[in-house]
Amino acid sequence: MQVLFESRDPEAAQLRELAVKRLQFVLRRLHNLVPRARVRLSDVNGPRGGVDKRCQVELSTEGAGTVVITALARDWRTALDSAMARAARSLAHSWQRNQRPTRSSQRSSGQLSLG
Repeated sequence: MQVLFESRDPEAAQLRELAVKRLQFVLRRLHNLVPRARVRLSDVNGPRGGVDKRCQVELSTEGAGTVVITALARDWRTALDSAMARAARSLAHSWQRNQRPTRSSQRSSGQLSLG
């Protein structure tokens, strides 16, 4: 899995290695579904403070298209962990949804001929 990291904030840029390792850990069971991921950290309000640290995780998947998750928090680590946890849940949910058989295939295998 290729992980791209983007941030203009010098404080957030120090989290590059942590973000890559956390993403690889969170997606360890689903890594074969995600050839490329992008993590963006940005400060919405600048130096004013508040709940303004944004983490956006974009997963380019094989079967589910692109999954984009955004989280806001008071600090970088919380925003990062929240976005990654939600991204993993979303990816797992879409993978499970694609694994279920459709109704038409269930009916065709279970039909009886009355001839």
